[in-house]
Amino acid sequence: MSSRATFWRALLALAVVAVSLYVALTTPARLGLDLRGGTRIVLETRDSPTVTADPEATDRAMEVLRRRVDGLGVTEPSLARSGERRIVVELPGLKDPREAAKVIGRTAQLTFHPVTGTSAGPARAPGKDGARVLADPDAPGQFLRLGPPALTGDGVEDAEAVLDTLEGRGWTVDLSFHGDAAKQWARVTGEAACAAPADPARRVAIVLDDAVVSAPGMQSSVPCGAGITGGSAQITGGFTPGEARDLAALVKGGALPVPVTTVEQSTVGPTLGAEAVRASAAAAVIGLLCTGLFVIVVYRLLGLLATVALTLYGLISYAAVVALGATLTLPGLAGFVLAIGIAVDANVLVFERAREEFARPGGRGGARRRDLKSALRTGFSKAWSAVADSNITTLLAAGLLFVFATGPVKGFGVTLAIGVLASMVSAMLITRLLAEWALSVPYVRRRPELTGMAGPGRLRERLARRTPRLMRHRRRWLGICSGLLLLAIAGVGVRGAEFGVEFTGGRAVQYTAERSVDADTAREAVVGAGFPDAVVQSTDDNGFSVRTKERGDDEQERIRGALDDVAGQLTVERDDLIGPSLGSELRLYALIALGVAVAAQLLYLSVRFRWTFATAAVVAMAQDVALVVGLFAWLGKPMDSVFLAALLTVVGYSVNDTVVVLDRLRELRRTGGSIPLESLADRAVAQTLPRTVNTGMGALFVLVALAVLGGDSLTDFSIALLAGVVLGTASTVFTAMPVALLLQSRYPESRGAGGSGRVKPAKEGGKARDRSGAVV
Repeated sequence: MSSRATFWRALLALAVVAVSLYVALTTPARLGLDLRGGTRIVLETRDSPTVTADPEATDRAMEVLRRRVDGLGVTEPSLARSGERRIVVELPGLKDPREAAKVIGRTAQLTFHPVTGTSAGPARAPGKDGARVLADPDAPGQFLRLGPPALTGDGVEDAEAVLDTLEGRGWTVDLSFHGDAAKQWARVTGEAACAAPADPARRVAIVLDDAVVSAPGMQSSVPCGAGITGGSAQITGGFTPGEARDLAALVKGGALPVPVTTVEQSTVGPTLGAEAVRASAAAAVIGLLCTGLFVIVVYRLLGLLATVALTLYGLISYAAVVALGATLTLPGLAGFVLAIGIAVDANVLVFERAREEFARPGGRGGARRRDLKSALRTGFSKAWSAVADSNITTLLAAGLLFVFATGPVKGFGVTLAIGVLASMVSAMLITRLLAEWALSVPYVRRRPELTGMAGPGRLRERLARRTPRLMRHRRRWLGICSGLLLLAIAGVGVRGAEFGVEFTGGRAVQYTAERSVDADTAREAVVGAGFPDAVVQSTDDNGFSVRTKERGDDEQERIRGALDDVAGQLTVERDDLIGPSLGSELRLYALIALGVAVAAQLLYLSVRFRWTFATAAVVAMAQDVALVVGLFAWLGKPMDSVFLAALLTVVGYSVNDTVVVLDRLRELRRTGGSIPLESLADRAVAQTLPRTVNTGMGALFVLVALAVLGGDSLTDFSIALLAGVVLGTASTVFTAMPVALLLQSRYPESRGAGGSGRVKPAKEGGKARDRSGAVV
């Protein structure tokens, strides 16, 4: 039966690896704009006096925007609706989003009006009959009286920017009309051609929204009454090539059914994106090599096989990302790299349990068990519960990121979830197959020291000789942790939380300067330009970022001009704009995400453990979150959407670590007899500490590589996770376990219940068994 199960596992593993290799070689990755460069604009539809911005109106607006974007000539643009009122526009390769945002976001109601005369008064809104007074573009200070619209942009079939070399008019926009619109155009131009040569009524005004873009007069060749036939027209106005193309895109796209406003805008230069890809790839390779080398040193042959499985894990998870069509973003790459550390965890859990089983006394006369394969199988069997619990808690955090995060951070949740699932396949299927195959080789069976299972390890040997009595001082540990919490709260109160533009609204621009300049000099220049509240920070040798509450392009040009004087020629590497309404919404979502994370973890752990254990794990998790927030407050680092991703990952990792120790304590309680719970807790900590240290080291290698090589975009992310890993390890021992003991002493349960189950009274002369069947 065992050989048959092994055969099917091997067949399944081979199929997974083969399919993953095929997908990875044949399917290109879909890179997000933060990796390949470009502009991302999020538009929100608003109600107009006549139309409600419902999903149907938003869909119609998206089709108009699609035609406008096509007119801009951007390669592979992407438009998608998000929610009921939002439209996400992605424009790869577009470096300057200002003109594009103006073009695609304008309502752009194009109308054609007969001119009834001139006026010396200011511009006036349309009257009941549609007549209006607007500025004359050909005569500054003069105004045109316009009649009701004779034709709208709906009648335009095509619009094209053309360089008029014959008449010397420069760049113009050629129009063609369809159906009845061509006849209406002939009628309005025919009526204008009947007016005297100097009469303003000989002109026809072409109005875009509330501005006359052109008001050409009818040439003498246009016949009175017949007008311009053929269904064509030409808009002149001294346009630049870009202005002509933008106007053609607006006219060709047609009018938006409802107004739209820009709530988010992000631009990333192609150089910054390429560097991010190289840095993240280098961090992944270095992190994997360091982690693999560490695992090999600790677990020898099993470590080598686990490293092979980790490499295949990378292949499987990458193939899953591209097969699902998920967009790979910069935070997504970080999630991909971070999952390497998570993948190590399952292997370490299994190997440590296998070591324990191999060293456990058994057989006649207490002889040591020397069956390597049996010990390995038992290790996989006993580690499964902790592996499942720890990975499910991480999946909960990843799911919350996907639901509540926006933009690229969603990619982090996707790749993290895929990485967790792939790590379970790697550890519980591939590693197991490779290990069982190696242990079946006679040469290996005769030399168990090669496998890494023969010895318990130095740390475990020391802990076995003398188990630390940490829980004897549990009130002291809780006092120290309370002091750290007060310090974190003081950081938020004294320094304040430095929220990024995602949560406050505003604009953040990252520049690379021609010459090196320190942040203080750049800050003085920005303040001198009239922005005393701007936040200026250095990013690298010749780079700095400027964050302001003002979102307009004119304000940014003033800032850029002031910086040019002190830093030389500037290159915009990244430009992020967030509207105030979206900032408030994201702040609310962040609080909801953290609250739901706590509730979801508490609910799941209450099902898997007794509520006292679940509460202790959540208290430790909340402490870790508060300490990371306090650390960022003291360091003055921004708390943005990427920080939220790191924080929710800390939630998953903290609970992951605590679950392993609680799972061991639950197991010891089932077999501990009359041993006090305090002593069992000390044993649980001592027995799982090697796993905690080894898993933490695997994650630290990856995170340090990300912090050093990941660039400015991932440095803060890595710092938050590094702090979370260290704090999560410490809080498991010094917060979760003491709180669990205090709650257990205050709310005791039936002896030997182990988890959430209760002990059933045994029949007379029998033994009590708990719900899992273990003898108490």
